[in-house]
Amino acid sequence: MAKTKENVKKITSIGGSALIEGIMMRGPKNTHLAVRVSEDKIETQAVEFNAITSKGKFFRLPFIRGLAGMIDSLRLSYKSLMISADKAISSVEVEEESMSKFERWLNDKLGEKLMGIIMGIASVLGIGLALVLFFWLPSFLYGLIRPLNPIFESFVLHSAFEAILKMALFLGYILLVSQMNDMKRVFMYHGAEHKTIFCYESDEELTVENIRKHSRFHPRCGTSFMIIMLILGFVVGLFVPEFAGMGVWGTVLRASIKILLLPISVGIGYELIKICGKHDNWLTRIIAAPGLWAQRITTKEPTDDMIEVAIAAVTPVIPDDGSDIISCGKCKE
Repeated sequence: MAKTKENVKKITSIGGSALIEGIMMRGPKNTHLAVRVSEDKIETQAVEFNAITSKGKFFRLPFIRGLAGMIDSLRLSYKSLMISADKAISSVEVEEESMSKFERWLNDKLGEKLMGIIMGIASVLGIGLALVLFFWLPSFLYGLIRPLNPIFESFVLHSAFEAILKMALFLGYILLVSQMNDMKRVFMYHGAEHKTIFCYESDEELTVENIRKHSRFHPRCGTSFMIIMLILGFVVGLFVPEFAGMGVWGTVLRASIKILLLPISVGIGYELIKICGKHDNWLTRIIAAPGLWAQRITTKEPTDDMIEVAIAAVTPVIPDDGSDIISCGKCKE
């Protein structure tokens, strides 16, 4: 049974993400990923990455570092996902006779570039869909119900409607994809990542037995960050004009302004996540609660072989000089 509350002895800056049949871990000095390619074989690989936050002190300033860090995380996660997908696919032998003529043509013409092209197209479509669903659709739908009652003229109600709808869309989406077998495994690897970090922060040896007993819910998680961003969207929406008399173009303009204000939400959200990771008090528990609840969907209990992958990923990024340790009041000396 996993712990419901962790009594960590240190806080680490090491973090990571779940991949296709693997995990990526990023430390202060290097980044590694590990992918299970067969029942008894785990492949590891160093990931070369030039972070924006390493290009100067400006990008490490409070609030600025939030946007730079998010861009870095997206770039690194995408690159790692591509590597893991390539390793996972390479480990599965596909007979050429089982391919259709179109599949054989794609394989002959594009070869190893095929996965990159598919992922690139999927990313563009995903970003476009996210912008429509989370920025344009809420304003458009509110514009439809506004004439029904004078109460809907309220700025606060408008922003609250958008925030609740965004939250419902986000949680509904991850609930839906969590029913897919492949995504269930990704969420299990996500749980293995969190458990391994907690084990390391508890100063315990990184073994399957030790890691298994730790919690899969971690306050410094991308899921928690997304939930905080959605909540901050409500606050930001209070300062964005409604353009009610402009019809559809008004909703487009409001959505565009909110997109332009996104860096502010990202910066504030990043700082809140860092505070919740460093301190444990009634305020940080309130801030972290929605994100930890959402992790019940995005993290699942891993199998022992998944924990082995997490150990293989995190071990190479743990520095000998302790440069990953963050000093904070939550740590026990």
